[in-house]
Amino acid sequence: MLDDTTKYEIFRNRDETYSGQFYMGVRSTGIFCRPGCPARTPKAENCLFFQNAEGALKAGYRPCKRCHPMNMPGEASALIKKLINLVESDPERRWSEKDLLANGVDPSTARRQFKSRFGMTFSAYVRQCNLAKARQCLAQGDSVIEAQLCAGFDSPSGFRVAFAKTFGQSPKDVKISPLLIDWIDTPLGTMVTICDEQEVYLAEFTVRKNLQGQLEKLTTAYKRPILPGRNDITMLVETQIKSYFHGSLKSFDLPIKTTGTDFQNGVWQALCDIPYGQTRSYAQLATAIGNDKAFRAVASSNARNGLAIIIPCHRVINKGGALGGYAGGLDKKRWLLDHEARVSKSSNRAAAP
Repeated sequence: MLDDTTKYEIFRNRDETYSGQFYMGVRSTGIFCRPGCPARTPKAENCLFFQNAEGALKAGYRPCKRCHPMNMPGEASALIKKLINLVESDPERRWSEKDLLANGVDPSTARRQFKSRFGMTFSAYVRQCNLAKARQCLAQGDSVIEAQLCAGFDSPSGFRVAFAKTFGQSPKDVKISPLLIDWIDTPLGTMVTICDEQEVYLAEFTVRKNLQGQLEKLTTAYKRPILPGRNDITMLVETQIKSYFHGSLKSFDLPIKTTGTDFQNGVWQALCDIPYGQTRSYAQLATAIGNDKAFRAVASSNARNGLAIIIPCHRVINKGGALGGYAGGLDKKRWLLDHEARVSKSSNRAAAP
């Protein structure tokens, strides 16, 4: 019988030989993983172990999207893989037998295979995932009714009963977790980051236009206090930002949270598509999102980006080649573009035969 200390060491060593023998829930993120998961190993005090995936799900943990613990041990059937992928890709859907049939799945087969493999039916699996999502919403400051709708419950009483049965507490007793603010030293001065246990909400230079306004906007939008602190996400952000300035990282891989409109989010995604070391004009960016005449709105969205460097708005310049604007200051924009050009040139030279 493995004790928790041994199990933690197995996870820390990413030992896949124990896959399927036990699972680890991470209190700080609300996910559960299998041994061998490639994600950063959390602190031991944030870990809880389960004998099977069903226990983790019933405790309100969601399957990790990196190690896919629901597919272990062995090889899950093609049907189970298909349904898990469908649920993950469309988390807002309230799955019915009609939906399953529309996707070429026989409901009774889905029920039987999930029951055999995980000890719960497909509908029970979806319900547990939705309840875990509702708990996350409550911890992030959403109201009980918002969490209820997020979980797909029509009945408030039904939601309260299901929630209490799963988590051992009523929805109103879930404590709101704060957003954590941290600071990073860079060659261009200090950057401030705001994260929770799952996502990055803000990354900006401290010397920036309307930084205080951005902080107030976050507090208002999410109804969560902002307190100094560090967690796995803040440390991951720091590591990647420092790697960027060192020249060893060209593309960020971070879970981000944005507060923009659909248009703004489209612009920010287009910014992430600009290759490292290259630039685009505001007009070219407007064309990239399919709206040639929206270059002024594109420029406005660019200025509202709250994730400096991570969403590379510094790569957008005027059509004639002038730098244009940058909320952090044109000196920083010029430095960032020169830095990326130097790193790209060095990489190309090293790759040449």
